[in-house]
Amino acid sequence: MIELRDVSYSYGGDALLSDIDLALAPGSFHFLTGPSGAGKTTLLKLCYLELRATRGEVHAFGRDAAALGRDGVAQVRRRVGLVHQDCRFLDHLSVAENVALPLVVSGQDAPERRAELDELLRWVGLHRRRDALPPELSGGERQRAALARAVIMAPDVILADEPTGNLDWEMSLRLLTLLVELNRMGKAILVATHDLNLIRQAKAQVAARVLRIRDRQLQVAGADL
Repeated sequence: MIELRDVSYSYGGDALLSDIDLALAPGSFHFLTGPSGAGKTTLLKLCYLELRATRGEVHAFGRDAAALGRDGVAQVRRRVGLVHQDCRFLDHLSVAENVALPLVVSGQDAPERRAELDELLRWVGLHRRRDALPPELSGGERQRAALARAVIMAPDVILADEPTGNLDWEMSLRLLTLLVELNRMGKAILVATHDLNLIRQAKAQVAARVLRIRDRQLQVAGADL
């Protein structure tokens, strides 16, 4: 669905990523590791078409990213759900309204989609918090709301950037459970994380591939995880 072929990305004249090959196929689960500043977030942005590769090819759902105009990029992004570590909500809107924002922006805020919203909030365990404002939520609730918002458009790919970085272990496992369920529905999952315990827990449940950015390149991590 999303494929990077011999991709490099330079920032300020210095190469941050070089010779990256990555394929996010339907039903695949990937973890992305590496030290801070190695380029994990940059790689996610390349997959999301927020950044354009300095060299190489990025293909999204059979389309060459370099040939896409603004509308084409927008169409691709609707098929990709993005979860940030720092959940970005509008504090004056309720949980339900924040989760539904992608529907509103895309003009798909129809009554039948509202029924799907109720089901989605129940799935992430927030149906009783639907009217709460973001500042009233715990860290775990905010991350589950962020995941709900990321999947409200029924994307094919989920990209998560350090989604458990601010959570305790119990909440991290709860979020992982939701990601595993999405993966079993056929979604491709790519999670950038420092949490090796989370990776070990996931590998006991799904066939997760672990990738590591080292010296600007993407490597398959060893079994010592």
